[in-house]
Amino acid sequence: MSDLTQLGVKDIRDGVRAGDFTAREVADSFNAAVAGAAALNAFIVTTPDHALAAADKVDAARAAGSELGAMAGVPIGMKDLFATDGVQTTAASHILEGFIPRYESTVSQKLWDAGAGMLGKLNLDQFAMGSSNETSYFGNVASPWKKAGSNAAMSPGGSSGGSSSAVAARLAPAATGTDTGGSIRQPAAFTGICGIKPTYGRCSRWGVVAFASSLDQAGPMARSVEDCAIMLGAMAGFDPKDSTSLQLPVPDWEAALNADLRGKKVGIPREYRMDGTDQAILDSWEQGKEWLRDAGAEIVDVSLPHTKYALPAYYIVAPAEASSNLARYDGVRYGLRDLPDGSGLQDMYAATRAAGFGDEVKRRILIGTYVLSAGFYDAYYTQAQKVRALVARDFERAFQDCDVILAPTTPTASFPLGSMNEDPLTMYLNDVFAVPASLAGLPAMSVPAMLNEHGLPLGLQLVGKPFDEQGVLNAGLAIQQRAGFVAKPEKWW
Repeated sequence: MSDLTQLGVKDIRDGVRAGDFTAREVADSFNAAVAGAAALNAFIVTTPDHALAAADKVDAARAAGSELGAMAGVPIGMKDLFATDGVQTTAASHILEGFIPRYESTVSQKLWDAGAGMLGKLNLDQFAMGSSNETSYFGNVASPWKKAGSNAAMSPGGSSGGSSSAVAARLAPAATGTDTGGSIRQPAAFTGICGIKPTYGRCSRWGVVAFASSLDQAGPMARSVEDCAIMLGAMAGFDPKDSTSLQLPVPDWEAALNADLRGKKVGIPREYRMDGTDQAILDSWEQGKEWLRDAGAEIVDVSLPHTKYALPAYYIVAPAEASSNLARYDGVRYGLRDLPDGSGLQDMYAATRAAGFGDEVKRRILIGTYVLSAGFYDAYYTQAQKVRALVARDFERAFQDCDVILAPTTPTASFPLGSMNEDPLTMYLNDVFAVPASLAGLPAMSVPAMLNEHGLPLGLQLVGKPFDEQGVLNAGLAIQQRAGFVAKPEKWW
């Protein structure tokens, strides 16, 4: 039997259904891969027993002739932002170390109900705040990719860096991610995998540790467009426990996949040609246009004039919401409690939050508290919300002339860990192409395009109309078929 860890979601699901191999054999293979990859630091906690129990349940159901779910026999990685009943959930922060929920997030429960099993909880930037996976209390995650001629550890992107690293390294066929301002798409681009952020509200936020509530959205990360379509179908759906959940039926995105784009128009936003973008990224963008043209699409120019204001607006709105959401971590009810001798309640708050939060989290809390303060609320937060509305209106107008938008996912390929730590503003610029779609709540996907001259992956981003995940997936499939991206990292871990 060939190495089962080389198979993706669809191949595993179909193989288990056909009896080509058992779900337990799959779980055993991936558990062994996870155990042998400690050098990547992709997992905070491993749960081999969970994966095996889910696999045995699937094998028993198949033996009994029962209908199998969409993810039957597929072991996955779970980003450690999703609450998992009986399994530590930390958001990669010291302040939640040791916290074991007694409930299951809606998204993870849907995946278990669909037959998936859990290989473990994946590392991430602390509270999903970061673009390089270097802010985790549990240490940096390393990309499985290396720059040609260098042994430097490379960034897997963030915040879903554990997810992207695990999928690219074949430690998991797929993983959950969350995307607030690009945290699925940017790491997917850095590691040569696919990742889709659905329309805001498609996937429930209940049981997901909150960063910025009006932006956070869960989505799948896998090695192919087909696998993302399958997993997203299992994750999505209305949840009465989430007031922002969309009360819409979940389409069968997998069944409707179609790479024939005849009659479709693909918009190219002129404002996305930004200074500082690598030439290789621009070249891949040009190639992407040709691939979509070959698929039958018409390429048209569109304008998103408020793009240049999107990133500054995001770094006001997101920290503002974070400062509010993270106020609950005070040492009183759960998580870390630092109580110095002779201290009072206020001292405990200060000591707990000082010890529990990392530098990047503190930075964003301070920014958010500042822009929400009485003297600056209108000057900053209110203005940022106005810009957000303008960004959304730009997309509405652009979609009058096109069906989907093609853009780079990131301005550069991956960079060495530690190379941007002294310059947070440069780090924030990694999300410059991803943030606008997040502010507008639109579905957006990154698909691997090619390797650059240093042997590092480059991704292309597709942005669709609200609720049109199908259009995004179809365009992604057209690129995937023509790019023929089969490169994988050479094992060094």
